[in-house]
Amino acid sequence: MAKFRITYNSPVILTFTLLAVGVHIISGLVGEDFRLNFVAWPNLGDTRSYIGLVSHVLGHANWQHLLGNFTMILLIGPILEERHGSGSLLGMICITAIVTGIINALFFNTYLLGASGIVFMCILLASTANMKKNHEIPLTFIAVAILYLGGEVVQAFQDDQISQMAHLVGGLCGAAFGFLSVGDRKTKTSTIKSPPSLR
Repeated sequence: MAKFRITYNSPVILTFTLLAVGVHIISGLVGEDFRLNFVAWPNLGDTRSYIGLVSHVLGHANWQHLLGNFTMILLIGPILEERHGSGSLLGMICITAIVTGIINALFFNTYLLGASGIVFMCILLASTANMKKNHEIPLTFIAVAILYLGGEVVQAFQDDQISQMAHLVGGLCGAAFGFLSVGDRKTKTSTIKSPPSLR
């Protein structure tokens, strides 16, 4: 009889998820001051602002916010990590977080937290999976771009406390990463060593 075992199959995505959950739990126990370390501030005047350019993707307002983001990340992320490699995906996440944080600091006067920009990066990156080197653009990519990014443009005119900017920037980053990786579609082995399997 075959034995099944649990494996840490997607180190970047799983670690990202665990860190976000850990930050949220500790924030609930310690208080709001701890959560403020995981926020992208609308200025670059102190050290905390620079840390927040990356760390804001780990902070979330509540459990609904966190679960909404990471349900999608856990669904799409492992596929992207297998396709692009752990190191590459980690770089994409960090670049998307930094670009989003900088744009927020330059053009907006509100703080930013949450991984929704990473969600949109993953969605648009996944939609480029069938893109080929001969300049063919899959219709599915166009449909996803219109549905997701177009919807965010429309919702940007609503005062709903949701940063459509982060969604749009994340989606554009994902599309850019997808176009740049055309022709390099072979499955890559993870560049980050995963811990032993949990039996």
